[in-house]
Amino acid sequence: MRKIKQNQAVVCGLGILLIISIFISIRFGRYPIPSRELLGILLGKFNHAEKFWPDQVEIVLLNIRLPRILLACLVGCCLSAAGAAYQGVFQNPMAAPDVLGASQGAAFGAALAILYYSSSAFITFSAFFFSLLTVVLVFLISQRARGKNLLALVLSGIMISSLFSAGTSFIKLVADPTDQLPAITYWLMGSLAGAKISDILFSIIPMSLGLIPLLLLRWRLNVLTLGDDEAKTIGVNAQRIRLLVIICATFVTAASVSVSGMIGWVGLIIPHLARKLVGNNFNHLMPASMLLGAIFLLFVDNFSRNLFTTEIPLGILTAFIGAPFFIYLITRKGESF
Repeated sequence: MRKIKQNQAVVCGLGILLIISIFISIRFGRYPIPSRELLGILLGKFNHAEKFWPDQVEIVLLNIRLPRILLACLVGCCLSAAGAAYQGVFQNPMAAPDVLGASQGAAFGAALAILYYSSSAFITFSAFFFSLLTVVLVFLISQRARGKNLLALVLSGIMISSLFSAGTSFIKLVADPTDQLPAITYWLMGSLAGAKISDILFSIIPMSLGLIPLLLLRWRLNVLTLGDDEAKTIGVNAQRIRLLVIICATFVTAASVSVSGMIGWVGLIIPHLARKLVGNNFNHLMPASMLLGAIFLLFVDNFSRNLFTTEIPLGILTAFIGAPFFIYLITRKGESF
């Protein structure tokens, strides 16, 4: 009981830390927004207070900074939740949101749309569509494969990922090197620059369709760790729950990658860090992973847009931070996965 209360306190603390992080992130940037003007703009939408702030401050806050911050929180939350879900389903600490090829499919879809000079909205839609299509192909192939279903699913994911990665490489080969190739390369590195309210509106539905069931099913993920036979004895259909969790994790991964590009390591290291804080019980691990992922990507994005005059793609920063941290986790004495 004491451990449960401690874990609940940790989750509540992460929620408070996320709110504070959002407030700090809104204030700071290349165009600082004072706290008084920030509160005035936000509260003025409700009480119609007298305007005392410049128009450009309101434009920066509502059209540029706030959408980017909210999208960073959503993407970080989704990637971490997907990583925790896949690690629970596959019982593999190395499982990540791209284990079934969703990221490579999204990369191919985005590159294909850029090749044909599509709008940013169609690039996002194409990335989302091909991300889902990739996982559907992986699932169909795994159903016709011999042997264990989970192993066949992972192997099918590796194979289809390789095919879509080759397709993306071919598109880069034939793309115009003056504008198309740089656009594809930058998208593949992952970034939230240019985030708009429309990106949030596009992604919020599939994100919600994935995150809400993952939260509601989190206790059943604990049952999956016992094995299919033990789950059946307590009235849980392990195969059905596993499929539902994979579908939900795929939705949030596809929605995240389609609006942010390929951002690695978040879905791999954040669930492990959450385990250090609350343990392996998914009742606390899932919400802790979501909150911690949102906080992590928000701070990484803050560094991305404020560290240098030229913005650093998020995929580069998450690799610089994630790889050393993961090496530290796996080499700690007395620790094991």
